[in-house]
Amino acid sequence: MANETGNLVRHSLRTEYFSTGWMVFEFLVGFYSGLKAGSILLIAFGLDSCLEIVSGSTLIWRLRKEANGAPAAEIKHAERRSSLIVGTVLLLLAVYVTGVAIANLVLHQAADTSFSGMGIAVASVILMPLLALRKRSLGKQLHSAALTEDGMCNITCAYMAATVLIGAALTAWVGWWWSDSVAALVLVYFIASEGWEAFQAGRGRAD
Repeated sequence: MANETGNLVRHSLRTEYFSTGWMVFEFLVGFYSGLKAGSILLIAFGLDSCLEIVSGSTLIWRLRKEANGAPAAEIKHAERRSSLIVGTVLLLLAVYVTGVAIANLVLHQAADTSFSGMGIAVASVILMPLLALRKRSLGKQLHSAALTEDGMCNITCAYMAATVLIGAALTAWVGWWWSDSVAALVLVYFIASEGWEAFQAGRGRAD
């Protein structure tokens, strides 16, 4: 049993290392592309990736504790701390995206087309569900709610990437200047929902 748990922890660590490394790349491309194109959608996408770097790094810290034989109480504390931090920042991100999107609508600010941003979004739509399934499976086997929740972050990232693609396509092909901001407001639902769930889990009030 100990050997089986150790193998699961090692597989989980490798998955988190890959996931966090991808998020670093996604953050750099998404955030830079958003700034260059003036797209609140891409900027929010990049910032969410940055938050997932924090989440993934904390999960690595938590998994390494288990790999080193830390007590169960200490591991549980690490999970709750991770959820609370990530949830708080996600809720702040939702407020930021809402404010900027409304300002862009009022000022009639349109985003330019960003092919690099669309490219990273396409890759994320394909990769994120695969990572989510992997983390969910490992999380159930390890009885780690934090690892399973981190997989749900990947699902949210996939939704965000799809929203980025829809907003960019409408702006580029149909000329709807407002589509980027409206799509960003839709995105707020996913960001806020994920943030509230993680925040409640961190406070020990999740169902």
